[in-house]
Amino acid sequence: MNRVIFLATFIFVGIGFTYYFVSLDANKEKPLPIINPVDLNSEMVDPELLRVGYGHTVGDFTFLNQDGKTITSDEVKGKIHVAEYFFTTCKSICPKMNQQMQRIHSQFRRNDDLKILSFTVDPDVDTVDQMKWYANSHGADSKQWHFLTGDKEELYQLARRSYFVLKPAEAQNLGDAGSDFIHTNNFVLVDRKSRIRGYYDGTSEEEVSKLILDIKLLMEEGA
Repeated sequence: MNRVIFLATFIFVGIGFTYYFVSLDANKEKPLPIINPVDLNSEMVDPELLRVGYGHTVGDFTFLNQDGKTITSDEVKGKIHVAEYFFTTCKSICPKMNQQMQRIHSQFRRNDDLKILSFTVDPDVDTVDQMKWYANSHGADSKQWHFLTGDKEELYQLARRSYFVLKPAEAQNLGDAGSDFIHTNNFVLVDRKSRIRGYYDGTSEEEVSKLILDIKLLMEEGA
């Protein structure tokens, strides 16, 4: 009888420990995926890059920010950054996106580990002065949040070949301010090694809250 009780107790305790450790593992934050062209809708990837598949990193760039300062890809080397594409005269989703981007800026203000890059898709209108006005209206600290303008073709090429927020077919008409690309709602999370780690709906408070948590995750893992 004592032996039966012992075995029953042993089994019960064993099940309890197993459940406890399985629960711990389930609740443990999983590392964010590293996103490559092969993981994306092929419509969003330049055909030349579909064959690469793995090892993708955001390419080099040179643009002007709202202070007229030249900002290159060196600005985000070894740092985490969030990128978006927008234009200052947009009346639909852009105001919602940049209201959410303000949340990120506020959360990590004066944290030099994070940079925010807001690229215009309409540089003919979005001059340095226009971007300065827009940045000021969003309380942007230009040491962290850069509103970037420059050559239209280079802006679109970066979107198409690095961040994958522009369908190659849409790039054929770079002046079409009414294209679907202009209204992309994606925020792109990029790690310290310039690898894409996530896409988020910039109009969604819930998704941006997840983005904030994922930024903290990258900071903790040192990626």
